[in-house]
Amino acid sequence: MRPEPVCPRCTGRLDAPGLRSSAWICPEHGEVHPFHRRTLVPTAESVDWLVARAGVPVWCPWPLPPGWLVTGTAHAGDERTGAKATVVGLSGPAPLGGTGELLLVAEEPGIGLGARLAGLPGPDAGPLSDRTAPHARVHAAGHPTALWNIEAADDRVVYVGEALGYWLWAVLWPETAGLVVQDRLALVDLRDTGHPLDLPFGAPSPRLA
Repeated sequence: MRPEPVCPRCTGRLDAPGLRSSAWICPEHGEVHPFHRRTLVPTAESVDWLVARAGVPVWCPWPLPPGWLVTGTAHAGDERTGAKATVVGLSGPAPLGGTGELLLVAEEPGIGLGARLAGLPGPDAGPLSDRTAPHARVHAAGHPTALWNIEAADDRVVYVGEALGYWLWAVLWPETAGLVVQDRLALVDLRDTGHPLDLPFGAPSPRLA
């Protein structure tokens, strides 16, 4: 049995669509796209399900950093709209020891999922053009993509940029795991790989619960 969808911005309870509105309603944030974690145990089938319904990229490092595993998927949206935001969770050896965790989020502006996972109060990261030079670069779908490190909750490091016209968030625990992103990470959009990737799966990520 799947958990009930919640607000992508605050994880609060939602009022489901009814006779008066076709939207999901959060008492605090109004109309939102509901956040779902479809399955507790990540599998190739759960990835395929998300890829088939995603209206935004489904980012995944490829090749994966050595020892890293996919630990979950989630999305914001419903059957009417499709996935307006996607999340892929990963875990593996952190560069400076211990275990690192990474959530890669792609979303349309205003969804608020990436900001919530980053520990930010607003729905988006705000203008990026006013910031300093980029703090990291990745290759997203073959395109060099600038990322900025933004202030977030104390226990994580957050990078954000734009790729294929959507927000791209990389949220990592602990802070030292940010070196994974700074190492010229290559991301593929799982919608456009041409063939299924042989992804290795690990224990479910508590960050997506």
